[in-house]
Amino acid sequence: MKIKTLFWLIITQLFLMSISIANAEATQSYKLRQGDLIQVSVWGEDKLQKESLVLPDGSITYPLAGRVEVVGLTSTEVEKRIAEKLKPYLPDPQVSVVIVSITGNVAHVMGKVLKPGQVLMTGPMTVLDALSMAGGLDKFADRNGIKVLRNTPQGQKAIPVYYDQLIRGERLESNITLNPGDTIVVP
Repeated sequence: MKIKTLFWLIITQLFLMSISIANAEATQSYKLRQGDLIQVSVWGEDKLQKESLVLPDGSITYPLAGRVEVVGLTSTEVEKRIAEKLKPYLPDPQVSVVIVSITGNVAHVMGKVLKPGQVLMTGPMTVLDALSMAGGLDKFADRNGIKVLRNTPQGQKAIPVYYDQLIRGERLESNITLNPGDTIVVP
C-alpha cells in the first residue's frame, strides 16, 4: 500500500514540475525587436502571406491591417493584434506569425578584438561569451579598460568589465548579461 502511495506522490510531483517548467517557458517567450524578420499568414487567404521586417520604428506593414506596432510583443500577441485589425475585412481571421530571423537581437563588439562587429544573441549572453565570439582580445587590448555601453531611459551608461579579475574567477558580477543593442568597447 505504501509503495502505491509513494508512486502517486512521485507522479504528482513530476506533473507539478512539468507545469512549472511550461509556465516559466511561456513567460520567457521571445519578444520582437527592430530588425527581426517574421512570416505572417492568414489561414485560407494565400494572398495575405507575407514576410515582414520589423522596422526601426518598431512596426511592420501588413495588407489590409496597415501599420502594426510589433516591437516588444511575442508572436502570439502579434497574431492577436493583426487579427483584430483584419476583422473589418475577414469574418474570423486565423493569423499565424512565425519568427523567421532574430537578427534584431544583437550586441556589438568593437575595438581591439580579433573579429569586431555584431554578435547575434540566440539566447542569454554574457560579456565573456560575446568576447569569445569576437575571437578574443588582441595582444594590444587594454584588458582593464573594457566597458559595456548600454542605452537606458536615463541615457547611455558605461558598465566596467574587470577582465583580468574575471578570468581569475573574481569580480564575477562584471560578467553581465548583455541586452540587445549593448556595445562592448575594448580599448
